[in-house]
Amino acid sequence: MKVEGEREFKAPRATVWQVLNDPSQMAKTMPGVESFDVHDDRHWTANVKIPLGLGGLRMSVSMEKTDEREPEFAKMAIKGNGVGAVMNMETSFHLSEAGDATQMKWQADVHLLGPVASMGQRVLQPIVNQQVTHVLNSLDKQVQDAASA
Repeated sequence: MKVEGEREFKAPRATVWQVLNDPSQMAKTMPGVESFDVHDDRHWTANVKIPLGLGGLRMSVSMEKTDEREPEFAKMAIKGNGVGAVMNMETSFHLSEAGDATQMKWQADVHLLGPVASMGQRVLQPIVNQQVTHVLNSLDKQVQDAASA
């Protein structure tokens, strides 16, 4: 399942880059984070509870930054394992200056395996869209907090 979009942040590109590349700030944008550990500047792990309909899917998630070109581009590989599901995701973003603001183009390619995947894209797509909206709104708040600091 591929998702992509654009978002404008009312902050300089350097500020947006700083927030996107700070694991502790990014952890605050992820829904359902129960614990988050930084191993080094390219590797993180988290235990999350992903909301899925009536319940939640608990996953152990490992994240690796696989490419970056400061201050404009970064790419991550994310792998998750939980009871009934395996997730593989590749995500990236491009930042460009837009006057006093920053334009971000992002994309994610999400692959789910296991019984959860059998729910089908028609059921999963609204859940994914809701989670993406949550992450982007939380990211915007982190960027605004950093810009006003």
